[in-house]
Amino acid sequence: MSAYDLEEQEQLAALRAWWNDNGNLVLTAITVALLAFAAWNGWNWYRGSQSLEAAALYETLQKAARANDTKAARDASGTLLEKYSGTAYGPLAALVSAKIHYQAGDLKTAKAQLEWAVEHARGDELKSVARLRLAQVLVDENAHDEALKLVSASPSPGFEALFETTRGDIYLVQKKLAEARSAYRAALEKADQKGATQSEQLKEQLRLKLDALGEG
Repeated sequence: MSAYDLEEQEQLAALRAWWNDNGNLVLTAITVALLAFAAWNGWNWYRGSQSLEAAALYETLQKAARANDTKAARDASGTLLEKYSGTAYGPLAALVSAKIHYQAGDLKTAKAQLEWAVEHARGDELKSVARLRLAQVLVDENAHDEALKLVSASPSPGFEALFETTRGDIYLVQKKLAEARSAYRAALEKADQKGATQSEQLKEQLRLKLDALGEG
């Protein structure tokens, strides 16, 4: 029994010695781990809070846009882009804001909003939508070469026909009928690869455009 007690005492002594030598390091490591865990949870909470606030503002923006309340829409989009541009709602707000300003005839602001969306949108689909709308604004500004450059790059899958159609429209404005015809034909081929209802509508529009251009 005494031998067992002695062995226990030696183990305790060794443990105390190890703790004296390494206790501060262990506590520091635990503290750092706890702080990191708390910071991660805090960041997630912050991001969640930011997303909720941004979602509420985006809903306000959409309601204002549907009601054609330009001032309210501008205020909501301005606040959202100023405070919550890092959320997924930032690029969406920029697209809505661009549409509002475009309809109001403010091409400069619409262009700036769309350029921001092209640069900051996280998904390729949103980038493609922003590029298509920006190309339209550039055409209205007679910046045809810039518009063509936007829709000549590879789009997100599913947007190929729309990009070719827009290229055809730009060539048509430039009176480049052969190029327009070629782009419309390419768009029709791309649209034939999809079976959605929207594609059927697009194909009908493309056939009408090609009929108007005639054979070349």
